[in-house]
Amino acid sequence: MDYDIKDISLAEKGRLRMEWAELAMPVLKLIRSRFEKEKPLRGIRLSACLHVTTETAALMRTLRSGGAELSLCASNPLSTQDDVAAYLVKELAIPVFAIKGEDSKTYYAHIRETLAFCPHLTMDDGADLVSSLHFIALEKWENLDPSLGSWARGLPIARREEMIDGLIGGTEETTTGVIRLRSMEKSGVLRFPVIAVNDAETKHFFDNRYGTGQSTIDGILRATNRLMAGSNFVVSGYGWCGKGLAMRARGMGSDVIVTEVSPLRALEAVMDGYRVMTITQAAETGDIFCTVSGNAGVIRKEHFLKMKDGAIVANSGHFNVELDLTGLDEITVSRKVIRDFVEEFKLQNGRRIYLLGEGRLINLASAEGHPSSVMDMSFANQALASEYLVRHHRSLERKVYSVPETIDQEIARMKLHSMGIEIDRLTEEQERYLASWEQGT
Repeated sequence: MDYDIKDISLAEKGRLRMEWAELAMPVLKLIRSRFEKEKPLRGIRLSACLHVTTETAALMRTLRSGGAELSLCASNPLSTQDDVAAYLVKELAIPVFAIKGEDSKTYYAHIRETLAFCPHLTMDDGADLVSSLHFIALEKWENLDPSLGSWARGLPIARREEMIDGLIGGTEETTTGVIRLRSMEKSGVLRFPVIAVNDAETKHFFDNRYGTGQSTIDGILRATNRLMAGSNFVVSGYGWCGKGLAMRARGMGSDVIVTEVSPLRALEAVMDGYRVMTITQAAETGDIFCTVSGNAGVIRKEHFLKMKDGAIVANSGHFNVELDLTGLDEITVSRKVIRDFVEEFKLQNGRRIYLLGEGRLINLASAEGHPSSVMDMSFANQALASEYLVRHHRSLERKVYSVPETIDQEIARMKLHSMGIEIDRLTEEQERYLASWEQGT
């Protein structure tokens, strides 16, 4: 078995940490119990590009119990938990290609190894795996990392076609990835159906809001150990992740400022009690900045120049492109790493900006990502969406699909059951009332 991880001797530590995470993942445990009996993924090769964390290990166990053959690489160079990677390789014999802190060359080499697995299903967190596959299929070598493009060009055409034509579907975990995939569908280049796991209500209501909110604050505090009470905390983007982050920052005593481009979301933030302004205005006011927009160039060179001396800047959107790091370099006279995950940039105007986690996902760079109880629902969606694709792919078009409502409802029901909570059911009379327009008076 090929793999590339930091240290196989870390496996025991990874196993213990995975067991701790699984204690708060009862839904995935129920699915795994059924998968062990039914083997719905038997004979399916599944390539996953995900954050290699304890919760992902629980998902890998579940997919493997369902009969899937697996290959896993990291979806972010700083999110890998090396002990978990070791556990997956040593104890579950899953080929893992992930090392915390890997450089760009290694990152794309790991994607290459996962693509070479020739999967039937893909599982993405940001659509790097799927977009790379499509660039190869379309021979858009200029859009690929040079080493990945060189490898792909060297493959026989039949081998490249096998990599694409063997796919029956994929799943996508994040808002950023879904945006990319919908663009591919609109452009007519998407080659297989993809289920947008991120759009499931049991995913974005909980994972994005509660998971991102708590874990982002956790990452900022672990990196900086700064007091948040009394600070001006700027949240750029007021989607579900932004809502969760703003909620938690206010809970820590911060005065929260929201920046947005959507008038509806901006209005919602105002009604939720936050100050709303442009990023240009906020740059002069904020003490701590965090982007969660899913877009590029949210905080740019001109904004860095307006910031206070000592301003802290982080990102919890998927990619570090939310911050204009090239522009920051252009106005920097000196830089140094001042503590783990904190780099000081001294600007031309004499002020200092402190960048956290290289601008990458701070909740995974300096912390441990989402709490396992919310990932329980997110990864339950991944497991059941994979099963759905295997069963129904022949009737699906080359489109981005939402998670079927029946799966969403089932996951919510299992989660409530695991919490010992019962809810009411509609009576027959209530169902008739809701189904009939004639009984509305």
